[in-house]
Amino acid sequence: MKRILAASLILAAGPAAAASKNPFTLEFYSLSNTDFIVSLGFLIFVGILLYFKVPGMIGKMLDDRAAGIKSDLDEARALREEAQALLASYERKQKDVQTQADAIVEAAKADAEAAAEAAKADIAKSVERRLASASEQIASAEASAVKEVRDQAISVAVAAAADLMKKGMSAADANKLIDAGIAQVETKLH
Repeated sequence: MKRILAASLILAAGPAAAASKNPFTLEFYSLSNTDFIVSLGFLIFVGILLYFKVPGMIGKMLDDRAAGIKSDLDEARALREEAQALLASYERKQKDVQTQADAIVEAAKADAEAAAEAAKADIAKSVERRLASASEQIASAEASAVKEVRDQAISVAVAAAADLMKKGMSAADANKLIDAGIAQVETKLH
């Protein structure tokens, strides 16, 4: 502290000593010398600052401010790292959700294809049943028609035989008529 005071006296005495012709005379230390008064006021001001430890307070304030800035930077760095971790987490979740959505779409496509195949199989079975039913109906109608034709042929043959009997035909003529009736029935059946 004494060194600082001595250095300030030397620095303050410099302009005052330069203004007087001889710095070691009493003129230099007189109150009419403005340089001396200014130097004296400056030394008193510096002394008051040192007495109240203002340089230490200013240093402490600067250190506190530096610590606050460092704290803010550390907090900002921590927040940035947290934000990056959160972003990475959300990106992973988004990828997982996208993967799940793709799997759901694929499963839905597979289900739709399976349902379409099942519907095709059901339609094919239905068509087969209807074809079988239609074939049975055709066979039944054909059998019914054959029966009706036979019945008709029998009726015609019986009627022809009755006619022949009434007319008294010969057996050869009757056989010819029966053969003609049978041929006529065959043409109607085919």
